[in-house]
Parts: sequence; C-alpha cells; structure tokens
Amino acid sequence: MLESIHSPLDLRKLKRGDLPRLAADLRQCVLDNVSQTGGHLSSNLGTVELTVALHYVFNTPEDRIVWDVGHQTYPHKILTGRRERMPSLRQLGGLSGFPRRDESEYDTFGTAHSSTSISAALGMAIAARQKGESRHAIAVIGDGAMTAGMAFEAMNNAGIEDCKLLVILNDNDMSISPPVGALNRYLAQLMSGSFYSTAKNMGKNVLKSAPPLFELAKRFEQHAKGMVVPATMFEQFGFNYIGPIDGHDLDSLIPTLENIKQLQGPQFLHVITKKGQGYRLAEDDPVNYHGPGKFDPKVGLVPAVKPAKPSFMHIFGQWLCDMAAVDKRLVGITPAMREGSGMVEFHKRFPDRYYDVGIAEQHAITFAAGLACEGLKPVVAIYSTFLQRGYDQLIHDVALQNLPVVFALDRAGLVGADGATHAGAYDIAYLRCIPNMSIACPSDERECRLLLSTAYAQNHPVAVRYPRGAGVGVDAGQDLETVTLGKAEVRRVGQGICILAFGTLLYPALEAAEKLNATVVNMRWAKPLDTEMILKMAASHDRLVTVEDACVMGGAGSAVCETLQTARILKSVLNLGLADQFIEHGDPAKLMAMQGLNAAGIEKSIRSFEAPKMDLASGLHESLV
Repeated sequence: MLESIHSPLDLRKLKRGDLPRLAADLRQCVLDNVSQTGGHLSSNLGTVELTVALHYVFNTPEDRIVWDVGHQTYPHKILTGRRERMPSLRQLGGLSGFPRRDESEYDTFGTAHSSTSISAALGMAIAARQKGESRHAIAVIGDGAMTAGMAFEAMNNAGIEDCKLLVILNDNDMSISPPVGALNRYLAQLMSGSFYSTAKNMGKNVLKSAPPLFELAKRFEQHAKGMVVPATMFEQFGFNYIGPIDGHDLDSLIPTLENIKQLQGPQFLHVITKKGQGYRLAEDDPVNYHGPGKFDPKVGLVPAVKPAKPSFMHIFGQWLCDMAAVDKRLVGITPAMREGSGMVEFHKRFPDRYYDVGIAEQHAITFAAGLACEGLKPVVAIYSTFLQRGYDQLIHDVALQNLPVVFALDRAGLVGADGATHAGAYDIAYLRCIPNMSIACPSDERECRLLLSTAYAQNHPVAVRYPRGAGVGVDAGQDLETVTLGKAEVRRVGQGICILAFGTLLYPALEAAEKLNATVVNMRWAKPLDTEMILKMAASHDRLVTVEDACVMGGAGSAVCETLQTARILKSVLNLGLADQFIEHGDPAKLMAMQGLNAAGIEKSIRSFEAPKMDLASGLHESLV
C-alpha cells in the first residue's frame, strides 16, 4: 500500500479503515531504511500514526506542519514523496536527517535544535491571518523540548492571539494504561467537539453580565476538567487543552484532529506515544536505539567484537570521574545529553553532583555561574552547536564575572551525518572575542585529558573543544597532570614554511609537513595564544600556515594574523579551515577532504601558496599582515 503513496494527496484518498495497514507499512519502511543507513530510530517509530493522521486530516502543504527538533520526521519524508530517496538518508548528497525547506515544500521550517516549533508555527499562523488566508499551522513538540524556556515564551505570546495554531505535545516519556486510552478517547473527542466549545462560549457570554456567577462558572469548569483530565497549565496561557489521547490510535487521533480543525483560537493537543513503537527491541531500549548505526533488524544492535578506540567523549567521561574523585567541589551539568556527552558513569558514581537540567542551555550556563559563585567547580558538558544557544549567558553571567566554569565542548568541527545544524564550526570565533575566556584545542586523546585538567585548574572560564569520535589512538593515561596555559610546542622542525596547527588537524599537518619539510607547531590554545612562539616562527620562516577545524573567518588563524599585525610584522600567512558556508551532511573524512583539511589537501594548499608579489605602484605586499 505504501508504494502507492507519492504525496499526502494519495494518502487522503484512502478509506479510514486502510490507514492502520498503511501505518504498519510505513513503520516497516522506516525500520528497513534506518537499519541500512543509521539514523534516528526510536523517535521515528513513535510518530508513525501521528504523521499519518496529520497528513490525512490537514491539507498539507497548504496547512503548515513544523516538527520540533526534526529527528522524528522520517515517516513525514516518506509520505511526502521521498520514499525512494530514503536509502540516501544522511549520506553525502542525500536526504537530510532533519526537515529542510530546500528539500521539500512539505518541510515548512528547518529544524534540528530544540524548542523552536511553537515560535515558528505562531509566526506562520499570524502571517496567514494578516494575509487573509485560512490555513492552519501545527507545531509538533516533544515533552523534552517543552522543558526549554523558548517554548513557553512562544506559548505566552500565542495565547493572546486569535489564529489557527495547533500545538501537539508528543509525550513519549510515559506509557498509556488501558483506562487512560479508553476514557480519554471519548473525553478528547467531546472536549474538541463543537458542542462543548459552543456551550462553553455561550455560557461565558450569558454570565458575563453577572460577574460573580461568571467567576463561579470558570472555577467549576476548571474543577470539572481537573477531575477527568490531567491538571494542565496550558489553559492559563490561553490555549484550549485537549487530551491526553493515545498517539498510536488512529481511531482517536483522526476524529480529534478533525474536531480541532473546526475550532477557533490556539489549541493544545496532548498525545501519548511510545518510543520505538512496533519494534520490540527499540521499545525495550529506546536510548540505545535513539540514533543507532547500521544493524540487522532481525538481530538488533550487536556489541563490536573488537573494542573500538576510546572516543573523545569517553576520554572526557573518564576524566570527569577521576577529577570528581579527588575534588569534591566538582559538579557536572548537562542539558539533556547524559549519554551523548559521556556522563553515564559520572551519574552512577556521583549522583549528588550530577545535574541534568533538560533542554535548557541558557539555564545550564547561569546555573553553573551560580554554583561557581559559591565556591564549587562546575563542568558543563555541552555540544559546541548547543552552546550557541546560551551565548548571552556565557558572556554576561560567566565571563563578565570571571567565574571558573569549564565548558567541555563535544562535537567541535564537522559532525558528519547530522550536518550543518550540528556542526561545531563557530566556537573558536565566537568564544575568543569574549574577555576572560580561554580556549583549549587538544590534538589527541592524551592532550585532551591534559587540557581538561589544565582548564579545571584555572580561576576563570575555559572551553575545551574536541571532535566527535576517536582520535589517532594515543593512550590518554590516568593522571591529572596539567600543562602551562597558553603555551604551544614544536612538533617538527623544518625550513621555509611553519604550520601552526590547532586541535586534531595537527596529525594531517605533520603528514603534509614530511613532504614539504615544514616546521609544525602544536598550538594547543586558541586563546591565549602563544605570541612568543608565533613571533619566533615568523622570524625564522618565510611563510606561516594556520590549520583549524573551525570557520576561517574570525577563527584561530585570524588571531594569529592579528598578533602579527599588533607586532607590526609583515609576513605571508595562509589560513586553512572551514569555508564560509554551511557544510552539509556526509562522511566526516570525505567532508574534511572536500574542505582540503586532510593531509593531501593541506599539502596541496601549501604548495599552491606563493609569497605575495610586490605591488610596484603602491609599494605594498598583497595579503601581508
């Protein structure tokens, strides 16, 4: 049946009774494809029926659906004409793992970070009203994303607007007991129906002339609803609350959505779903099946026979536990990324010093600042791309007060299959301009541990950035030794050209240097820079080359040029790094090669890099600093 669905128009031609079969086919299609490509699984299996119901009831793409985060949109992509392209999911040149406006007209808003859906959908609903259009705007948001302040900011704004906005809370953190599913199907349909809505509004109009009775009626209504549905604060925001209902029951979803479609003003539908629905292994272990790699669906996830090299995430997790064992002041903080940031063991060993604040990056940072004010030593484990969401707090609450907070920035540089939305391309540029901040760029596993310990020993904020995955395989050790803040080290002595390497690109730089007979310096720190080393290399070499897995504009290479300019030294400098573009998803090694940041690419760029020629008219050297 699924093969006959090329767009939601085909879906809406089906009889209601055909939809459960379609949902089963859709769930199998998701499982088959994700097992071959890797990607988000549990969340997508949990939204199959909801996706079918939304496209069946609403006139998409005229009606807008905004998917919060977007890692639950594989069923949506399949139903909107992209089924045959699913084998290319998250592959170079293939389908994105998230909604993208340039991929399909059904992807109404690009997402990948959390808690943006209500704001975006509200904007679309208001735009429709202003333009005299009657379309609906639907925001589908998870219970995790509802922990972020932005979602409530949007709801606070939406509640006073008369527009066709529907917020669907996809609650997958609890299971549905049979009484809840049976009773609330009836109640949801009743509360979303025209009789209930008309009666409520008529009652309000009649009683407004008698204020005491009107207030009494409001209280009675709230009390009565509190007896039959979960207590809710959403109506205090101005929404009409409906639910909770079974998000896997099409016979409940479709009539409820059809009723809601006829209502005026902002609506809030609470649906209960189960992560991994329909695939028992994912149902039993939704965390490990959240974003698996390739696997055999018949067997499930199988542990690797040969132990893989420890990733930087694991290096951080071990260091965190070791440092916590010797310093009781250490507190670990994560914005809902315990597994992704390597904090599972820390949570087990030090539960009283572990804080998962939910998807609330702003709060995480200011919370850390408050802890630091009282003499504790907070370590905030956060992805580079997510730190961007707490930038104001980083500046005003941490750096301005010069508080000793360590930021462990995972996913620095390119991240592969997750693409531009998750790339940590900008951290050096946006951090180095902040007073009191230091930025460490470890080149390998051992140095990651050394620089984490060094960062922790400081009395000011320090960020330690490291990439996703493993390094070259250097033994990290088990000690808590430190190195000197802001000091680089010479790793190879050559002639003519000096490569200043920041982070893990040290190793391809060393490989390129062997063929070029170039000097290589492991800079270790993007801030403070080892200016003494830079000036020494400038004095003893013809050309300097900077290499970093971050944006060139405003990055570490720019900092080197600024240093030379301040010292009034004219020197030819080549800055290598990520181009001024959003770099899409694909295999990380291929992406780095395409950016010219593998050994061959670095060598090629340097060989083509000639010292600038004298401009005889002006007497100035082009591209000199």
